[in-house]
Amino acid sequence: MDDYINIYCDESCHLEHDHQKAMTLGAIWCEKKKIKEITRRLIEFKGKYGLRHESEIKWSKISSNHYQPYLDIIDYFFDDDDLHFRGLIIPDKSILNHQKFNQTHDEWYYKMFFRLLTPIIDPNYKYNIFLDYKDIQGAERITKLHDVLCNNMYDFNHSIIESIQLVKSHHVELIQLTDIIVGALSYNARDLNTNAGKNKIIERIKQRSGYSLTRSTLYRESKFNIFIWDPENEDHNA
Repeated sequence: MDDYINIYCDESCHLEHDHQKAMTLGAIWCEKKKIKEITRRLIEFKGKYGLRHESEIKWSKISSNHYQPYLDIIDYFFDDDDLHFRGLIIPDKSILNHQKFNQTHDEWYYKMFFRLLTPIIDPNYKYNIFLDYKDIQGAERITKLHDVLCNNMYDFNHSIIESIQLVKSHHVELIQLTDIIVGALSYNARDLNTNAGKNKIIERIKQRSGYSLTRSTLYRESKFNIFIWDPENEDHNA
């Protein structure tokens, strides 16, 4: 295995007052040496359906009559043994009690990303982590997240987790793939079902993964791992 692993992260409904019940975080990871091949394949899927190389594939673009490219891409994810996904779902943000834990929503957000990423990190490898650029506070957040992740592993000189970077999703095919899977988990967690195309994507993920998407998978599940976070059980094995 290559010494370097790239991790691509995205999130859905992460803001405190966005009037959305559930929040979802997700990460896709693979060996760095596989990135060019995987990127080429994802671009090929775009070309197959007449989409330009620069076109961004994302969950929000799926409709009742535009979903077939996304089914193909989901199948590609499950067919490629080099790709792995972990998702963390917070079913109901409304019951959060930040005051009880003496934290802000942003501090809790760091904790959730920490819970998402920690099981992925193996100290025998080196990691570069990429997050989708969301807002101008992103740089400060990733610096904090980098420090927290490294300190937890006694990686004080950042030799295991070498970098965490903000990227624009339209430039990074694997962020776009992460967006699709995170979007599906979020849509399902919020009990939405009015978009027939999105429903088909969710059903394909359930079929290919063998999971309901509403329960945590085994901790060591390496292809498609899901953790449902329970605020009443903070010490639950994540």
